[in-house]
Amino acid sequence: MSLRRLELTQLPDLAHGTQRAGPVRSRRPTYVDLLPPCNDGCPAGENIQAWLGLVRDGHHQEAWRQLVADNPLPAIHGRVCYHPCEDVCNRAELDSSVSIHSVERFLGDLALGSGWPLPAAAPTSGKRVLVVGAGPSGLSAAYQLARQGHQVEIRDLSPEPGGMMRYGIPEYRLPRDVVAGELARIEALGVRFVLGHRVTDLAAERAEGGFDAVFVAVGAHLSKHVDIPAQDAGRIIDAVPFLREVAAGGRPVLGRRVAVYGGGNTAMDAARVAKRLGASEALIVYRRDRERMPAHEEEAEAAEREGVRINWLHTITAFDGPELTVEVMELDEKGFPQPTGRMERLAADTLILAVGQDADTGFLRHVPGVEFKADGTVMVSSSMMTGCPGVFAGGDMVPSLRTVTVGVGHGKKAARFIDAYLRETAAPSAAKHSVASFDRLHPWYFADASSRRQPEREPVERVADFAEIVGGLSQAEAVFEAQRCLSCGNCFECDGCLGSCPEDAVVKLGTGHRYRFDYDRCTGCGTCFEQCPVHAIEMIGEPG
Repeated sequence: MSLRRLELTQLPDLAHGTQRAGPVRSRRPTYVDLLPPCNDGCPAGENIQAWLGLVRDGHHQEAWRQLVADNPLPAIHGRVCYHPCEDVCNRAELDSSVSIHSVERFLGDLALGSGWPLPAAAPTSGKRVLVVGAGPSGLSAAYQLARQGHQVEIRDLSPEPGGMMRYGIPEYRLPRDVVAGELARIEALGVRFVLGHRVTDLAAERAEGGFDAVFVAVGAHLSKHVDIPAQDAGRIIDAVPFLREVAAGGRPVLGRRVAVYGGGNTAMDAARVAKRLGASEALIVYRRDRERMPAHEEEAEAAEREGVRINWLHTITAFDGPELTVEVMELDEKGFPQPTGRMERLAADTLILAVGQDADTGFLRHVPGVEFKADGTVMVSSSMMTGCPGVFAGGDMVPSLRTVTVGVGHGKKAARFIDAYLRETAAPSAAKHSVASFDRLHPWYFADASSRRQPEREPVERVADFAEIVGGLSQAEAVFEAQRCLSCGNCFECDGCLGSCPEDAVVKLGTGHRYRFDYDRCTGCGTCFEQCPVHAIEMIGEPG
């Protein structure tokens, strides 16, 4: 069903029976702007509600420009972000969350197809910044710093920029031409890339290059290891270099039966890639249960749809290729897996280890003031700066969730503080409004409207190659999806307050300019507040 506006005659008669204050008014209505839950839940700090509203009104390029003010990689994020914004979307209380990521992808793809350039950089500041790492966090910081007029150089060990977006996320989820297109815009902004370069002495490179500040975001590319007894016939490989080899065009021979040890997103990707490389059987062995796996549920579901079998509550004790010896585990009262002594045998020609990754931060060990946690991650302040003045860090190498979106958010935040450091000023901080939770809304205005689903290739077809699995929305579908946004906490000019006021105390200021209250006529009855679908009005006590 399409969205429709209910007639004001269908409103509950909120004014009747209300005790009016008479000539002496104890409270008055005022217009407010609250924080939408989606904005609050976005690790990249996007103003989601604003660009959804622009899409809804057909202003697609303006919407894209609003989006890239915070995130220069919308076509990438629309594909790989796990969209925590949708987990908190108030629309889910009515029918289903707004598919924010699919509208973001629509804008990102439209921009790439239309050749829209990123906004021009500010006049040069004369300051130079070194960014170590060309992954999402480093790219985000470089973009924001270049926009502010600083000269930015990114140095990265890989032959191509993109970090784990290029070398860790398989092409069926993130096509390489999309990555190349998004990154080309950042380079066109003036960011310089130095690739195939390993940074070993940060202080020396900073001094030799005349860099005024450094942002380090090297990512987690080092595979963790577990000791598994294996005979010579058993082939054991690590997931990260395996995925990297495939991303670079390699097609390693794995055999008919492939086992993956681990329960994260990397494990799911490794098993799915193995299927595409010709494995007739791909199974995942994980020591805990489904509820406690680190992988996102949608990744596990996608793997299972493609024929990957997941053995929960099992751990590998030996690999005697072509067989694995696994032990059945049981969870104790605290949810931790405990051995049972019961053994099973599983067939496998190749074992892929996907038990986690570490960041290669060894080159920072000799930088004065830089401190590390026990797990090797780098400690940073609230400004993203390490203990060494002028050296900032973010992304997978600092304590945080390891996702593309979190990395982009770190880069954006770090750029704000680096800019302030370079200018010797205090970083600006915006006041954070309270969140417009669903219990604060009065959504009489909105009709049921089911979310538009993105098309997907059938599992039997998609495991045959590395072509993209999920398609994008059409323009009409993207606009419809944007129209499903409730505009939580912010006026969208529905005219509800105008039509419900019994005293004609609401004055419409014209499209795009909202309304104002005529307090000479207002009695403080609260009818406008009670009917406002998005809580853009609050009742406050009279001053004095």
